[in-house]
Amino acid sequence: MEVPQDIGFEIFSWLPAKSICKFKSTCNTFSKFSEETLFRKKQTQNLFGRDDTCLFIQSDEVSQRYIPKRIELYSLPKHQESSGAPNNVLSFLSKNTTSVIASSNGLVLCHNINDPLKVFICNPITKSWSFIPIPESLQINNNFANAKLMLHCSLDDYKVYFLFENTMEWNPTYTCSVYHGKEGVWKTMERCFLPGGRDMKFDMPVFYNGALHFISNSGEYYERPSPFYKPYIMSYNLENGISTMFRLPREAIRDCHRPCNNMGIFNWGKASNSNGSICLVKLRKSTFTVWYLRDYESCSWEKVFKMRVRAMGLKEKDLDVTSFTVVNGNLLVFATNERVYSCGLDDKRFMVIEEICQHNCGFNPHFISYLDTYRSCGINAKTMPC
Repeated sequence: MEVPQDIGFEIFSWLPAKSICKFKSTCNTFSKFSEETLFRKKQTQNLFGRDDTCLFIQSDEVSQRYIPKRIELYSLPKHQESSGAPNNVLSFLSKNTTSVIASSNGLVLCHNINDPLKVFICNPITKSWSFIPIPESLQINNNFANAKLMLHCSLDDYKVYFLFENTMEWNPTYTCSVYHGKEGVWKTMERCFLPGGRDMKFDMPVFYNGALHFISNSGEYYERPSPFYKPYIMSYNLENGISTMFRLPREAIRDCHRPCNNMGIFNWGKASNSNGSICLVKLRKSTFTVWYLRDYESCSWEKVFKMRVRAMGLKEKDLDVTSFTVVNGNLLVFATNERVYSCGLDDKRFMVIEEICQHNCGFNPHFISYLDTYRSCGINAKTMPC
Protein backbone atom coordinates (compact mmCIF):
# COMPACT_ATOMS: atom_id res chain seq x y z
CA MET A 1 0.00 0.00 0.00
CA GLU A 2 1.46 3.34 -1.07
CA VAL A 3 1.54 6.09 1.57
CA PRO A 4 0.54 9.59 0.38
CA GLN A 5 3.51 11.93 0.28
CA ASP A 6 2.10 14.42 2.81
CA ILE A 7 1.47 11.62 5.32
CA GLY A 8 4.93 10.16 4.70
CA PHE A 9 6.39 13.62 5.17
CA GLU A 10 4.75 13.91 8.59
CA ILE A 11 5.61 10.38 9.75
CA PHE A 12 9.27 10.47 8.73
CA SER A 13 9.79 13.94 10.20
CA TRP A 14 9.51 12.36 13.66
CA LEU A 15 12.34 9.87 13.06
CA PRO A 16 16.00 10.25 14.15
CA ALA A 17 18.27 11.29 11.32
CA LYS A 18 20.03 7.91 11.08
CA SER A 19 16.72 6.13 10.48
CA ILE A 20 15.84 8.69 7.81
CA CYS A 21 19.14 8.02 6.04
CA LYS A 22 18.32 4.30 5.94
CA PHE A 23 14.90 4.91 4.37
CA LYS A 24 16.40 7.23 1.75
CA SER A 25 18.18 4.29 0.14
CA THR A 26 14.99 2.23 -0.17
CA CYS A 27 12.36 4.78 -1.15
CA ASN A 28 12.90 7.10 -4.11
CA THR A 29 10.01 9.43 -3.25
CA PHE A 30 11.15 9.80 0.33
CA SER A 31 14.73 10.35 -0.80
CA LYS A 32 13.63 13.47 -2.66
CA PHE A 33 11.63 15.29 -0.02
CA SER A 34 14.06 14.32 2.78
CA GLU A 35 16.54 16.72 1.19
CA GLU A 36 14.09 19.62 1.16
CA THR A 37 14.68 22.55 3.53
CA LEU A 38 11.08 22.41 4.76
CA PHE A 39 11.43 18.74 5.76
CA ARG A 40 14.70 19.36 7.58
CA LYS A 41 13.18 22.24 9.52
CA LYS A 42 10.15 20.11 10.38
CA GLN A 43 12.32 17.21 11.59
CA THR A 44 14.46 19.57 13.68
CA GLN A 45 11.34 21.12 15.20
CA ASN A 46 9.75 17.75 16.02
CA LEU A 47 12.89 16.46 17.76
CA PHE A 48 13.67 19.69 19.60
CA GLY A 49 14.08 18.98 23.31
CA ARG A 50 13.86 15.20 22.85
CA ASP A 51 16.22 12.88 24.71
CA ASP A 52 19.74 12.50 23.35
CA THR A 53 20.27 9.08 21.81
CA CYS A 54 24.06 8.78 21.50
CA LEU A 55 27.23 9.34 23.46
CA PHE A 56 30.52 10.77 22.20
CA ILE A 57 33.45 9.26 24.12
CA GLN A 58 36.95 10.67 23.77
CA SER A 59 40.24 10.96 25.63
CA ASP A 60 40.99 14.10 27.59
CA GLU A 61 42.74 16.82 25.59
CA VAL A 62 46.09 16.44 27.35
CA SER A 63 46.26 12.77 26.36
CA GLN A 64 45.08 13.55 22.82
CA ARG A 65 48.03 15.88 22.25
CA TYR A 66 50.51 13.05 22.80
CA ILE A 67 48.63 9.92 21.75
CA PRO A 68 45.71 10.82 19.45
CA LYS A 69 42.82 8.36 19.61
CA ARG A 70 39.67 7.99 17.58
CA ILE A 71 36.54 9.78 18.77
CA GLU A 72 34.01 7.08 19.58
CA LEU A 73 30.21 7.33 19.28
CA TYR A 74 27.82 4.80 20.80
CA SER A 75 24.06 4.59 21.02
CA LEU A 76 22.45 4.80 24.44
CA PRO A 77 20.23 1.96 25.68
CA LYS A 78 16.99 1.57 23.68
CA HIS A 79 18.44 3.49 20.71
CA GLN A 80 21.00 1.02 19.33
CA GLU A 81 19.29 0.50 15.98
CA SER A 82 17.91 3.97 15.27
CA SER A 83 20.63 6.51 16.03
CA GLY A 84 24.23 7.31 15.21
CA ALA A 85 26.50 9.19 12.79
CA PRO A 86 28.56 8.25 9.69
CA ASN A 87 31.89 6.58 10.41
CA ASN A 88 33.72 8.79 7.92
CA VAL A 89 32.71 11.88 9.91
CA LEU A 90 34.15 10.39 13.11
CA SER A 91 37.32 9.45 11.23
CA PHE A 92 37.61 12.98 9.84
CA LEU A 93 37.22 14.57 13.27
CA SER A 94 39.68 12.14 14.85
CA LYS A 95 42.30 12.57 12.10
CA ASN A 96 42.18 16.35 12.53
CA THR A 97 42.79 16.13 16.31
CA THR A 98 39.36 17.53 17.05
CA SER A 99 37.89 17.76 20.51
CA VAL A 100 34.12 17.60 20.91
CA ILE A 101 33.34 20.27 23.48
CA ALA A 102 29.55 20.28 23.66
CA SER A 103 26.37 19.18 21.91
CA SER A 104 22.85 20.60 21.88
CA ASN A 105 19.76 19.55 19.89
CA GLY A 106 21.71 18.06 16.97
CA LEU A 107 24.63 20.49 16.71
CA VAL A 108 28.12 19.74 17.98
CA LEU A 109 30.68 22.32 19.12
CA CYS A 110 34.30 21.38 18.38
CA HIS A 111 37.78 22.86 18.30
CA ASN A 112 41.21 21.79 17.11
CA ILE A 113 43.33 20.62 20.04
CA ASN A 114 46.55 21.95 18.54
CA ASP A 115 45.03 25.22 17.32
CA PRO A 116 42.41 26.54 19.78
CA LEU A 117 41.42 29.36 17.39
CA LYS A 118 39.82 26.80 15.05
CA VAL A 119 36.36 26.53 16.60
CA PHE A 120 33.41 25.27 14.61
CA ILE A 121 29.82 24.05 14.78
CA CYS A 122 28.99 20.87 12.88
CA ASN A 123 26.15 18.48 12.17
CA PRO A 124 27.64 14.97 11.78
CA ILE A 125 24.56 13.65 9.98
CA THR A 126 24.45 16.29 7.23
CA LYS A 127 28.26 16.49 7.17
CA SER A 128 28.04 20.27 7.36
CA TRP A 129 30.14 22.64 9.43
CA SER A 130 30.52 26.34 10.04
CA PHE A 131 33.61 27.99 11.51
CA ILE A 132 33.12 30.55 14.26
CA PRO A 133 35.12 33.73 13.62
CA ILE A 134 37.26 34.62 16.62
CA PRO A 135 37.48 38.39 17.33
CA GLU A 136 40.89 39.86 16.61
CA SER A 137 41.16 41.25 20.14
CA LEU A 138 41.07 37.72 21.58
CA GLN A 139 43.67 36.50 19.11
CA ILE A 140 46.05 39.38 19.85
CA ASN A 141 45.78 39.04 23.61
CA ASN A 142 46.15 35.28 23.37
CA ASN A 143 43.24 34.87 25.78
CA PHE A 144 41.45 32.32 23.68
CA ALA A 145 43.72 29.38 24.54
CA ASN A 146 42.30 29.37 28.09
CA ALA A 147 38.69 30.16 27.19
CA LYS A 148 35.84 28.01 28.47
CA LEU A 149 33.34 27.18 25.71
CA MET A 150 29.69 26.17 26.04
CA LEU A 151 26.87 25.60 23.54
CA HIS A 152 23.14 26.17 23.94
CA CYS A 153 20.55 25.79 21.16
CA SER A 154 17.10 27.32 21.03
CA LEU A 155 14.59 26.21 18.40
CA ASP A 156 15.84 28.57 15.68
CA ASP A 157 19.26 29.73 16.86
CA TYR A 158 22.36 28.65 18.73
CA LYS A 159 24.63 30.53 21.11
CA VAL A 160 28.23 29.77 21.97
CA TYR A 161 29.35 31.10 25.34
CA PHE A 162 33.01 31.98 25.92
CA LEU A 163 34.29 32.67 29.42
CA PHE A 164 37.71 34.36 29.62
CA GLU A 165 39.59 34.72 32.86
CA ASN A 166 40.69 38.26 33.74
CA THR A 167 44.22 37.46 34.86
CA MET A 168 44.97 41.06 35.86
CA GLU A 169 42.36 41.01 38.63
CA TRP A 170 43.33 40.13 42.22
CA ASN A 171 40.19 38.02 42.63
CA PRO A 172 39.38 35.72 39.70
CA THR A 173 36.62 36.98 37.40
CA TYR A 174 35.53 35.89 33.94
CA THR A 175 34.30 37.99 31.05
CA CYS A 176 31.44 36.35 29.16
CA SER A 177 31.24 36.86 25.39
CA VAL A 178 28.40 35.28 23.42
CA TYR A 179 28.39 34.33 19.74
CA HIS A 180 24.90 34.42 18.21
CA GLY A 181 24.79 31.93 15.34
CA LYS A 182 21.77 33.42 13.58
CA GLU A 183 23.21 36.94 13.48
CA GLY A 184 26.86 35.89 13.21
CA VAL A 185 27.85 38.50 15.80
CA TRP A 186 29.59 38.64 19.17
CA LYS A 187 28.13 40.33 22.23
CA THR A 188 29.81 40.81 25.59
CA MET A 189 27.93 40.72 28.88
CA GLU A 190 28.26 43.88 30.95
CA ARG A 191 28.93 42.02 34.19
CA CYS A 192 31.64 39.44 34.71
CA PHE A 193 31.10 35.99 36.16
CA LEU A 194 32.32 35.93 39.77
CA PRO A 195 33.26 32.35 40.70
CA GLY A 196 34.19 33.01 44.31
CA GLY A 197 37.48 31.88 45.76
CA ARG A 198 37.56 28.36 44.32
CA ASP A 199 38.33 27.08 40.84
CA MET A 200 35.27 26.01 38.87
CA LYS A 201 34.74 22.76 36.95
CA PHE A 202 33.91 24.41 33.64
CA ASP A 203 33.67 21.08 31.79
CA MET A 204 30.26 20.32 33.31
CA PRO A 205 28.09 23.43 32.85
CA VAL A 206 24.37 23.25 33.55
CA PHE A 207 21.94 25.55 31.71
CA TYR A 208 18.88 25.96 33.92
CA ASN A 209 16.44 28.69 34.94
CA GLY A 210 18.03 31.25 32.63
CA ALA A 211 21.48 30.82 34.13
CA LEU A 212 24.73 28.90 33.76
CA HIS A 213 25.73 26.81 36.78
CA PHE A 214 29.16 25.46 37.71
CA ILE A 215 30.38 23.42 40.65
CA SER A 216 33.65 24.27 42.34
CA ASN A 217 36.49 21.90 43.10
CA SER A 218 36.87 20.61 46.66
CA GLY A 219 40.58 21.06 47.40
CA GLU A 220 41.58 21.98 50.94
CA TYR A 221 43.12 25.44 50.61
CA TYR A 222 40.89 27.64 52.80
CA GLU A 223 40.56 27.87 56.56
CA ARG A 224 37.17 27.15 58.13
CA PRO A 225 36.03 30.80 58.69
CA SER A 226 36.23 31.46 54.95
CA PRO A 227 32.95 31.41 52.97
CA PHE A 228 34.87 29.35 50.40
CA TYR A 229 36.02 26.67 52.85
CA LYS A 230 33.47 24.18 51.49
CA PRO A 231 32.72 23.49 47.79
CA TYR A 232 29.67 25.14 46.27
CA ILE A 233 27.73 25.84 43.07
CA MET A 234 27.92 29.28 41.45
CA SER A 235 25.33 30.47 38.94
CA TYR A 236 25.64 33.19 36.30
CA ASN A 237 22.37 34.77 35.17
CA LEU A 238 22.44 35.17 31.39
CA GLU A 239 20.10 38.18 31.45
CA ASN A 240 21.52 40.44 34.17
CA GLY A 241 24.97 38.91 34.74
CA ILE A 242 24.44 38.38 38.49
CA SER A 243 26.51 35.61 40.14
CA THR A 244 24.85 33.65 42.96
CA MET A 245 26.28 30.99 45.28
CA PHE A 246 24.33 27.78 46.06
CA ARG A 247 25.24 25.59 49.01
CA LEU A 248 25.54 21.82 48.67
CA PRO A 249 23.81 19.17 50.84
CA ARG A 250 25.47 18.55 54.20
CA GLU A 251 26.06 14.90 53.42
CA ALA A 252 27.73 15.83 50.13
CA ILE A 253 30.29 18.16 51.73
CA ARG A 254 31.12 15.77 54.56
CA ASP A 255 34.80 14.81 54.19
CA CYS A 256 34.75 16.93 51.04
CA HIS A 257 38.46 17.78 51.11
CA ARG A 258 39.69 14.21 50.82
CA PRO A 259 41.28 13.43 47.42
CA CYS A 260 39.04 10.40 46.77
CA ASN A 261 36.01 12.69 46.54
CA ASN A 262 34.59 13.48 43.11
CA MET A 263 31.47 15.58 42.55
CA GLY A 264 29.67 16.89 39.47
CA ILE A 265 26.43 18.66 38.56
CA PHE A 266 24.11 17.90 35.63
CA ASN A 267 20.58 18.59 34.43
CA TRP A 268 17.90 16.67 36.29
CA GLY A 269 14.70 15.73 34.48
CA LYS A 270 13.62 17.97 31.64
CA ALA A 271 15.16 21.40 32.11
CA SER A 272 12.46 22.89 29.85
CA ASN A 273 9.50 21.94 32.06
CA SER A 274 8.40 22.11 35.69
CA ASN A 275 10.09 18.79 36.50
CA GLY A 276 13.52 20.06 35.49
CA SER A 277 16.20 20.91 38.01
CA ILE A 278 19.87 20.33 38.83
CA CYS A 279 21.30 17.10 40.16
CA LEU A 280 24.47 16.57 42.15
CA VAL A 281 26.43 13.32 41.86
CA LYS A 282 29.09 12.37 44.40
CA LEU A 283 31.47 9.44 43.96
CA ARG A 284 33.30 8.43 47.12
CA LYS A 285 34.85 5.07 47.98
CA SER A 286 33.25 3.55 44.86
CA THR A 287 29.77 4.61 45.97
CA PHE A 288 27.48 6.87 43.95
CA THR A 289 25.12 9.25 45.75
CA VAL A 290 22.70 11.48 43.83
CA TRP A 291 20.67 14.49 45.00
CA TYR A 292 18.42 16.84 43.07
CA LEU A 293 17.71 20.49 43.81
CA ARG A 294 14.12 20.26 45.04
CA ASP A 295 13.62 24.00 45.55
CA TYR A 296 15.76 26.45 43.60
CA GLU A 297 14.98 29.55 45.69
CA SER A 298 15.63 28.03 49.11
CA CYS A 299 18.39 25.74 47.83
CA SER A 300 16.94 22.59 49.41
CA TRP A 301 18.15 19.21 48.16
CA GLU A 302 16.68 15.70 48.21
CA LYS A 303 18.68 12.48 48.01
CA VAL A 304 17.30 10.07 45.41
CA PHE A 305 19.97 7.43 44.88
CA LYS A 306 22.85 5.73 46.69
CA MET A 307 24.59 2.56 45.55
CA ARG A 308 27.99 0.91 45.71
CA VAL A 309 29.49 0.07 42.32
CA ARG A 310 30.28 -3.44 43.56
CA ALA A 311 26.59 -3.98 44.26
CA MET A 312 25.61 -3.34 40.63
CA GLY A 313 26.42 -6.88 39.54
CA LEU A 314 29.15 -5.94 37.06
CA LYS A 315 31.45 -8.76 35.99
CA GLU A 316 34.71 -6.82 35.82
CA LYS A 317 37.36 -7.54 38.42
CA ASP A 318 38.71 -3.99 38.37
CA LEU A 319 35.78 -1.65 39.02
CA ASP A 320 37.66 1.60 39.41
CA VAL A 321 35.27 4.30 38.11
CA THR A 322 37.22 6.87 36.10
CA SER A 323 34.52 9.32 34.98
CA PHE A 324 30.76 9.81 35.05
CA THR A 325 27.91 11.98 33.79
CA VAL A 326 24.10 12.16 33.83
CA VAL A 327 22.39 12.00 30.43
CA ASN A 328 18.83 13.14 29.66
CA GLY A 329 18.26 14.03 33.28
CA ASN A 330 17.63 10.44 34.35
CA LEU A 331 20.52 8.18 33.29
CA LEU A 332 23.78 7.87 35.22
CA VAL A 333 26.60 6.94 32.81
CA PHE A 334 30.02 5.93 34.12
CA ALA A 335 33.25 4.45 32.82
CA THR A 336 35.74 1.98 34.22
CA ASN A 337 39.16 1.48 32.65
CA GLU A 338 37.64 -0.61 29.85
CA ARG A 339 33.85 -0.29 29.73
CA VAL A 340 30.98 2.20 29.92
CA TYR A 341 27.76 1.44 31.83
CA SER A 342 24.44 3.12 32.50
CA CYS A 343 22.20 3.08 35.57
CA GLY A 344 18.61 4.36 35.54
CA LEU A 345 17.70 7.05 38.05
CA ASP A 346 13.99 7.57 37.34
CA ASP A 347 10.96 5.49 38.30
CA LYS A 348 10.66 3.60 35.02
CA ARG A 349 14.20 2.19 34.94
CA PHE A 350 15.38 2.80 38.49
CA MET A 351 18.64 0.93 39.19
CA VAL A 352 18.51 -0.89 35.84
CA ILE A 353 22.18 -1.46 34.96
CA GLU A 354 23.25 -1.91 31.32
CA GLU A 355 26.58 -2.07 29.53
CA ILE A 356 26.86 0.54 26.76
CA CYS A 357 30.20 -0.37 25.23
CA GLN A 358 33.87 -1.09 25.62
CA HIS A 359 36.04 1.99 25.14
CA ASN A 360 39.60 2.78 24.19
CA CYS A 361 39.84 6.32 25.55
CA GLY A 362 42.24 5.92 28.41
CA PHE A 363 42.00 6.63 32.11
CA ASN A 364 39.70 9.66 32.03
CA PRO A 365 37.25 9.44 29.11
CA HIS A 366 35.15 12.50 28.34
CA PHE A 367 31.40 12.13 27.65
CA ILE A 368 29.18 14.33 25.43
CA SER A 369 25.61 13.19 24.72
CA TYR A 370 24.16 13.79 21.26
CA LEU A 371 20.87 13.68 19.30
CA ASP A 372 21.04 13.11 15.53
CA THR A 373 18.87 15.61 13.66
CA TYR A 374 18.93 17.51 10.38
CA ARG A 375 19.47 20.83 12.14
CA SER A 376 21.20 23.51 10.07
CA CYS A 377 24.62 24.91 11.02
CA GLY A 378 23.69 28.33 9.60
CA ILE A 379 23.76 30.17 6.29
CA ASN A 380 27.56 29.98 6.00
CA ALA A 381 27.77 26.21 6.51
CA LYS A 382 29.94 24.15 4.18
CA THR A 383 30.29 20.43 3.51
CA MET A 384 32.99 18.55 5.43
CA PRO A 385 35.81 17.20 3.22
CA CYS A 386 35.24 13.61 4.26
